[in-house]
Amino acid sequence: MKRKLFLLTLLCFIFACYTAKAQGKLIFEKETHDFGTIAEGTQATYVFKVKNVGTEPVVIPSVEASCGCTTPTWTKEPILPGKIGSITAVYNSAGRPGPFHKSITLTSNNSESQRHVLYIKGMVEAKDAKTVVTPEQKALSPRLAVGTTSYHFGKLEKGQKSVAKFLIRNTGRNPLIIQGVKSACNCVTYRTSVAEIKAGEVATLELRYAPTVLKEQNEVVTVLSNDLIMPALRLTLKADVVEGKASKDMLREGEQPTPFR
Repeated sequence: MKRKLFLLTLLCFIFACYTAKAQGKLIFEKETHDFGTIAEGTQATYVFKVKNVGTEPVVIPSVEASCGCTTPTWTKEPILPGKIGSITAVYNSAGRPGPFHKSITLTSNNSESQRHVLYIKGMVEAKDAKTVVTPEQKALSPRLAVGTTSYHFGKLEKGQKSVAKFLIRNTGRNPLIIQGVKSACNCVTYRTSVAEIKAGEVATLELRYAPTVLKEQNEVVTVLSNDLIMPALRLTLKADVVEGKASKDMLREGEQPTPFR
């Protein structure tokens, strides 16, 4: 009897140890991002990367920003062990000159803490502000160079999200940082393959476009960087925007929606 009781206790202890270890655990690449100085009107975007170093999937059911000026999006599907998820923060600087420091709080089944706070900060330069750049600063400035300044998507459905990729090179002497993008439609966000592009190196700039207006579109996107000589680079996204075929088919009684071709 004592032997059976001992074995039962031992099995319970082993199971408890396994359960304690079999949990998801999130590790963030960084918890605070400083945009530096950005121009007023910029949609400043940063992608926080997070890795699950635990043994069970981690789910992030909600992410909340400290104010309406910051819009978060995040990985909705479970982050499996060893995989990487992301939390994207977009700060709308329009009409908000001056310093900013915002928080993004996420809730998850992370084993160590179910609530985690990320931060974005920076300085918004007013539209009428004038910056004097010395010759020495110009000589040391990073320089943004791009092979082509336009991208044609062809035919897109209204609201369909598509990505245009541009190769950009830093031909200057200091690290190049893309600080944000501006567009009249407010339907373009961005991400870069690296946070800082070192002198002489090449990176990929992705512009994510979701058109909201029908017919042929030529969206001018201003890319803002810490290039002191040309801080605003203009790129053009072209597309023939049409009504989604799936939505049309749903209006026809008795018919199932078909993919757009």
